[in-house]
Amino acid sequence: MNPLMTDFQTPAQRTPVIVALDFANEKDTLAFVRTLDPALCQIKIGKELFTATGRSLAESLINQGFKLFLDLKYHDIPNTVAQACKVAADMGVWMVDLHASGGRRMMEAAAEAVANSAAKPLLIGVTVLTSMEQSELADIGIQSPIEEQVLRLAKLAQSSGLDGVVCSALEAAPLRRELGGEFVLVTPGIRLDTAGNNDDQRRIMTPAEALAAGSTYLVMGRPVTQAADPIAVLREVNRVANS
Repeated sequence: MNPLMTDFQTPAQRTPVIVALDFANEKDTLAFVRTLDPALCQIKIGKELFTATGRSLAESLINQGFKLFLDLKYHDIPNTVAQACKVAADMGVWMVDLHASGGRRMMEAAAEAVANSAAKPLLIGVTVLTSMEQSELADIGIQSPIEEQVLRLAKLAQSSGLDGVVCSALEAAPLRRELGGEFVLVTPGIRLDTAGNNDDQRRIMTPAEALAAGSTYLVMGRPVTQAADPIAVLREVNRVANS
């Protein structure tokens, strides 16, 4: 069993999987969600789907019993981000993210805004996007190695009151050592088989590798949404997590 999950979910709900609902419209999303079980996964809505469907779909999914990760990666002046996070908390969102590169004042304002929410969401800082490579960091003026930049931003997020960060599973082990067992590590780029990967993720791992490295939650899109039997995939990942 992965002991890191026990801090955030009861045994009956213990699952590390967050299914990325990377669909373009409400109809396709709801058709797929009907194949899922809230006991086997959390779900994530990103920019495309939220822009297409707005608040109503998010609230509908929450009302169906799913824990919802609102993945909009807020990055703006402190007051704007704080108010957006407060609205997300009032919606009943389980997790919301914001760019750690927005700085300490922005993150502290967000944490303060949701601190007294009836159901406080997990606030997660985005470090370095898992689609990015070292050369792309250099293009925007960051010369530090990716691992160093991720750690710098993760430490800033933790000291600013955030609950965790989004990072590559490749960075999970050093972050776990540096930031402790309570800090939430959300890792995209999870693939059932990393051989021959040709999508937009660059820093990837399998579920077993990511959990062993210290990941708390695994974001999985196409490996679940394009599977012939999504429930079978979820059950297998949960079996690995709880073995």
